[in-house]
This record gives sequence, C-alpha cells and structure tokens, in this order.
Amino acid sequence: MENELLKTFDEEGNETGIEQRSVVHQAGHWHETFHCWFVESQNAGTYLYFQLRSSVKKDYANLLDITAAGHILSDESPADGLREVEEELGITLAFDEVIPLGLIKDELVSPAFIDRELCHVYLYDRQVPLEAFKLQREEVAGIFKVCTNDFKKLWFRELNEIEVAGFIINDFGEKILQTRTVARRDFVPHEDSYIESVIKAIDNLILKDL
Repeated sequence: MENELLKTFDEEGNETGIEQRSVVHQAGHWHETFHCWFVESQNAGTYLYFQLRSSVKKDYANLLDITAAGHILSDESPADGLREVEEELGITLAFDEVIPLGLIKDELVSPAFIDRELCHVYLYDRQVPLEAFKLQREEVAGIFKVCTNDFKKLWFRELNEIEVAGFIINDFGEKILQTRTVARRDFVPHEDSYIESVIKAIDNLILKDL
C-alpha cells in the first residue's frame, strides 16, 4: 500500500509529479482522495453515517470517520474511488447514484505523517439498512449514525457530547447493536473548514429537495 503511486499537486492544485504514497505522506505533498458520505434524510432532519476505524489501523484506530474514503491512484479518476465503498462497506454503487459536493481541501498533521488531501467529495442520500453493510474488518469495525445538526454542534463546540447509534462487529463476525455517547475526540481530527464545507453542501442539497 505504501508503494502505491499518487499524483502530487501544489497548493493551487497544479499537478507537480508522481510519487509513492509513503513519500507523499512524508513530504506532505498535496494529493487526491475520494470521500463518500452516506446521509439519510428524514422529516426531522438528516443523519450522517460514520465508519468506526478498525483497532488494527496504523492511523486513527478506533475513531469515527467518513463513511468511506481512500486514495485516488495516479492512473485513476475520481469515479474509480467508488471501489472504496464496495471494499470497505460491501455496498456497490454506480457513479450516477452519488452526488458530487466538489473538491474540498483537508490537512491532517501528526508526528507520523503530513496528510494534505484534495478531496473529491460525494454524497449518497439514501437510507441504508444496517444489515446491508458487509464490512472489511481489517479496515472498518462498525457503522454509526448521528443527527447532522448534533454532529455540527459537537464539532464546533456547542455541545460536549452526543449520542450515536449503530453496530460493531465482534470477534465472531456478528453485528452487535450499540448506542454510544461520544465526544469530539472520538472522531478523526479533520480540519474545521473541511467539516464546515461538507455540512454546508449537504444542507444546501437537502433544502433544494424540500
């Protein structure tokens, strides 16, 4: 995986070359990723689906994150990123089933790496029954839903804790239903500007459909 080839870009989004994934994260090059947010629209509002990252993940283990996401390789287009949905969640989507939210920057800096992403962000607006998920257990340990408005208040520090509901996979591969009380520290620390852009784009799309 660390030897995967990725296109690199400058701050303005101009392509600068191709490097191995390990080099990209070491040097902090901008590169392309695919993000797909599952959202469920209800009369009472919208709900976001989060994946629970596996405990064996090298980075951000056991934290809640984007429903499905991954890197776009140097010979791929954003549409190829849909493979991440199938691989991680066991759900097959066609490209015309997802709604593009645009290109959004996101930067994650840790002692181990610098992850500067040009994120091609998509929305899948449909209720997905929990039994439909067939998780890639080395990547994803569970799926949880949260009220979008509650999540927004948590992220921007209007609330200290919120409830999420969903399931985890136990050691026998069984789905165990759970409700958890979570804080901001239980989520992957994406940039505030990224989260704000995603929520605003979702709100705008939902309002159009009302």
